[in-house]
Amino acid sequence: MRWIWIDKFVEFESGRRAVTLKNVTLAEEHLHDHFPGFPVMPECLMIEAMAQTAGILVGETKKFQEKVILAKIKKAVFFDYVKPGDTIKLDAKIESISPEAASTSGKITRVDKLIAEIDLMFSHIDRNLAGKEFPEENFVFASDTSVFESLLRDVASGAGAEVGDSEQAR
Repeated sequence: MRWIWIDKFVEFESGRRAVTLKNVTLAEEHLHDHFPGFPVMPECLMIEAMAQTAGILVGETKKFQEKVILAKIKKAVFFDYVKPGDTIKLDAKIESISPEAASTSGKITRVDKLIAEIDLMFSHIDRNLAGKEFPEENFVFASDTSVFESLLRDVASGAGAEVGDSEQAR
């Protein structure tokens, strides 16, 4: 089972920038335990949502052929809670990319309020310099990348722009 923490891409510039939306709902079971009586989205899951947004951006640059994994959280600063009913926008940018790694910066907002700043490092583990061996199959972007590709097709066709426009209008 794979948990996808983003609901929709609303912007995608290959090799540069990706913007996604995440709708937080009380139907998400983890919110019932974090914290009882005051449900908020855990900060670690916001980091994961940003890692998925930025990781797909990095992976797409090589057509999902590389095993791209989160290597380091360079910065994660949170300014506000995210509660059920909120829609957050995750904006990820590639700061640098090389055959071995990529560095990204990101911001999470709700309407126009800054919720978090998250900067991440990714490793292309097939090109690691430590000499470690990893499975031949791409366990990060499995052979079926149709979920990611369909999300990206929605943006390319303009289907995502409507959501982004309405999000900004709120």
